[in-house]
Amino acid sequence: MQNKNLQNAIEFLSTTNGSRIYKPMDFKELLEQLHCKPERILRNVFQLFYDMVKTYVGEGIDEYTQDPESINYKYYDCSKLFVQGLDHPFFADRLFANRLMNLVDSLKRSAQQNKIYIFKGPPGSGKSTFLNNLLRKFEEYSKSEEGMILKTIWRLEPAKLGVDISKIDSNIQENYIEIPCPSFDHPVLMIPKEYRKDFFQEMFSDSEFKQRLFNDKEFDWIWRDEPCTICTSLYKALLEKLQDPWQVFQMIYSQPHHFDRRLGEGISVYTPGDKPLNENYFTNPELQKKIDSLLKDSNRVKYIFSQFAKTNNGIYALMDIKSNNETRFMDLHNIVSEGSHKVEEIEETVHSLFLAVMNPEDQKIIQNVGSFEDRIEYIKIPYVLDISTEVEIYRNTFGQQVENSFLPMVLQNFARVIISTRLNKESPALLEWINFPRKYKDFCDENLHLLKMEIFRGHIPNWLSEIDKKNFTAERRRKIIQEAEKEGEKGISGRESIKIFNDFYSRHAKNGKLIDMNTLCTFFNNAAREIAELIPEKFLDALVNLYNHNVLQEVKESMYYYNEERISRDIQNYLFAVNFDLGNTQTCTFTGEQLEITPEFFENIENKLLHPQEDRRTKRDFRENTQKKYSSVTLPQEIMQEKKNILDTQIYQDLFQRYVYNLKEKVLEPFLDNENFRRAIKSYHEEEFKSYDKRIQEDVEFLIRNLCNKFGYSEEGAKEICIYVIDNDLAQKFDLELT
Repeated sequence: MQNKNLQNAIEFLSTTNGSRIYKPMDFKELLEQLHCKPERILRNVFQLFYDMVKTYVGEGIDEYTQDPESINYKYYDCSKLFVQGLDHPFFADRLFANRLMNLVDSLKRSAQQNKIYIFKGPPGSGKSTFLNNLLRKFEEYSKSEEGMILKTIWRLEPAKLGVDISKIDSNIQENYIEIPCPSFDHPVLMIPKEYRKDFFQEMFSDSEFKQRLFNDKEFDWIWRDEPCTICTSLYKALLEKLQDPWQVFQMIYSQPHHFDRRLGEGISVYTPGDKPLNENYFTNPELQKKIDSLLKDSNRVKYIFSQFAKTNNGIYALMDIKSNNETRFMDLHNIVSEGSHKVEEIEETVHSLFLAVMNPEDQKIIQNVGSFEDRIEYIKIPYVLDISTEVEIYRNTFGQQVENSFLPMVLQNFARVIISTRLNKESPALLEWINFPRKYKDFCDENLHLLKMEIFRGHIPNWLSEIDKKNFTAERRRKIIQEAEKEGEKGISGRESIKIFNDFYSRHAKNGKLIDMNTLCTFFNNAAREIAELIPEKFLDALVNLYNHNVLQEVKESMYYYNEERISRDIQNYLFAVNFDLGNTQTCTFTGEQLEITPEFFENIENKLLHPQEDRRTKRDFRENTQKKYSSVTLPQEIMQEKKNILDTQIYQDLFQRYVYNLKEKVLEPFLDNENFRRAIKSYHEEEFKSYDKRIQEDVEFLIRNLCNKFGYSEEGAKEICIYVIDNDLAQKFDLELT
């Protein structure tokens, strides 16, 4: 048994992917692969980086695709890129994820030129963790089948050059001398630059790929780049001796380039404490001797290269621009500006993906070099400004079960308090849009921080008025998102947030007692002065108001019985009727019902689509906008072009949700003054519960069950929140505020 287990273990090691050896391809095999899989073969580091990020992150989700004012501010799931399989996860909030994906898309869309991409953020924002994880996944991807990128290896055959191989190396086993390109040049660059377009024209003359190859900026490197001086001089020397280009190409081989940060293969990462190298260039005397013997000329090919060659077509990264890295950064000036630098008398070409992380206070180093500025692109990594991401950090740090200790939404509200300290006090973009914030005093703070947090996480709150929703234009959305570029550099840092949460959680997560909003507010009201002073004035009061509104909606949703068929027919009739003038009598093509199109017909349905207290002008505007959307998008595009049923169109779905939402507003009225209903909730699942009227029992069971199933409450939590809504008279309070 022991021998069998040992044999199984040995067989596993011999077949595991980690031990896979790729046999170098000769140039003919390369061309065959190139013809079959051009997009896979023709990649440089920028395209590989793009493909890697897109593979792990995907295309993202825009929840408002049918909104004509959408700015394509997407939700991206970055967990595969920054969390899964990594020792120290990094959590990218929605703002940063969109910045990163915009950067990645620009690498794909435009001709790549040497630039330095600096990820700038305050201490404790996770910059170093981000870069380490990004490089780790890049390295992992490069070793996969789909992440293959090729490098050049020369195999010089002495016999073809009229040289006795034994006189060069008496111990050699093969009939060739192998010379790796130290700059990891792509093999197609060995085709002389002046012949490449004609070559590819022949290769892809009948291929759909040709148009992309010759026109898309992502392939500019094929026409622009030249091989390193070693490969260039080898090609010229061999061509002179052999007088046949194809014989030269038969000595060029390709092999997948597996990036390895620890060995400095394609990825070089420097910390401020890393000492500079004593030598700024490398040679290989033994290999140089063999090259000289083969070519019978010691001056034709000089096997010399710099440290930058090891990241050509790779990644060069600086962890913080200070100390020794300040010097390294300044050394990049010519490389980034010109794409080349001198190694002894040789001019070495370098096309790398240059990355760095930096604290804001270190930016003064760069500002002293004005000519460098246009080659630098900053990507901000602030403290997290997205509620969902902040909560995910707590879950990851303290365990997924942490949320079980809270009533629903309370953990998210803890995150809102933390994020409020990271926002600027005033938002010009929000005040331009909502010039009288106090009208939302029961949903939002005076500084509109709670509204901004919702927008940052990609959500347009339903408590906004119809006019404000209509005025939430693409331009205003961009301005609000743009304000995030100047936020998240102050307030409670990521590390401090975890420390504060640990203090709160360890104090209040007791068995049998769920953490509620009262506990949260008490904690922050009594927090240390340095924490309490960071929380905006009256923010906690506004947070409680918003919480009250949200729990009221949950209870209403859970109490609501509705006739979906009747609602559906009302909406279909409405969508048909808005296309006709008042006074008409028409048969609806969707429901078959005969409609008398009168002001009363519209008012009856619009009172359920809008708040009953909205004035006639607002209702008329709503009706006109609905007709425009129906006639410009729903009918010509969704129904006629995409062949959708009216029930599947976006406008129908939106109106259905509105109708249901407004019906729910009055759903609690029959129960609010019924003391038996309150007592029945408290005695739910106790013997006393059976003594109540059967209808009350059914209503309470329906309410508790829906709160648990739809909103994640435990039975005890559901009972607690129902009593909270009733005892605080929330339904009456919000009804009065809205009338």
